[in-house]
Amino acid sequence: MSTFPTPHLEKLTATHGNDKLPACDKPRIERAIERYHEWIKTMDAVTGKTPGKRLEKLVALLNEYRLWVDVDLIFDSDDNFLYRQKGQLKIDNSVIEEFLPRLVHPSILPEIKGFDVAVGPAKCFSALYFESSLDVPQPGGGMTIRTKAQDFAISRKLHLRAAHGPNFEDAVTKDVFIAYVVSECKTNLDKTMFQEACATAHDVKSAVSGARYYLLCEWLDMTPVSTAATDVDEVIILRKSKRLGSNVRGNFGSARGRRDYRARYIKHLTDNPLQVEMFQRFLGHVLGLLQSEAPVERDVLSAGYF
Repeated sequence: MSTFPTPHLEKLTATHGNDKLPACDKPRIERAIERYHEWIKTMDAVTGKTPGKRLEKLVALLNEYRLWVDVDLIFDSDDNFLYRQKGQLKIDNSVIEEFLPRLVHPSILPEIKGFDVAVGPAKCFSALYFESSLDVPQPGGGMTIRTKAQDFAISRKLHLRAAHGPNFEDAVTKDVFIAYVVSECKTNLDKTMFQEACATAHDVKSAVSGARYYLLCEWLDMTPVSTAATDVDEVIILRKSKRLGSNVRGNFGSARGRRDYRARYIKHLTDNPLQVEMFQRFLGHVLGLLQSEAPVERDVLSAGYF
């Protein structure tokens, strides 16, 4: 876990190389890449007497950088490309994806030390099937692995080998990650996204029986519903707030509209920052999994349940 993944930097680099990027925005993306490296450098230098203090400083730096991305980079552009294509470019959304691995780290979560796991975005095991038949035999039965790209996962590498013979002649070998904790990161959570997440959570838990699935969103854009009947363990709203109303957002499609409503947009962002307690809640779930132990028969019989 010494090297952190860089999904946000990858999105910035991809945007810079996008043929559709307006000429006026190219210098903005170049500045954003510089600003990104400054952000990473300041996070790497964070210190504090306790993990809690270090977490508070990291979240403060996250809010500062995210506000710059949302406003200075995207919202203030004289062209409409960056704002209108946010969902496809994923410049803003990927910030959280890059931030989370810095939390599931011994400096913030000491209990994770010693666990041989990968932390961050990953293509994780989804299903195993065999592409072969009696008349069309394949080595290893045609073992095939289907994977699913997860925004964030705590996973372990797994090596699989299949062959028809006990000595594994002509074996097929596959390497894959199996996810024990999966988090999908959303900027705005609406009903359609929630339903899609429920389906993903079901697939995750069908693949790995002990897995946990958490849906992390910044803004709520739907009427809350119970997760009890789904495979989603919890929805965590990182800003503890609803999305800015559509009557206001409808003006953001043009540079002039964004200028007219800039102060209101900034106020909504600054009044509802990403909350330390919400990241703490997520870490608490991870900690609970790390500290879980198999039930002892003596204790179970004494309590009468397990």
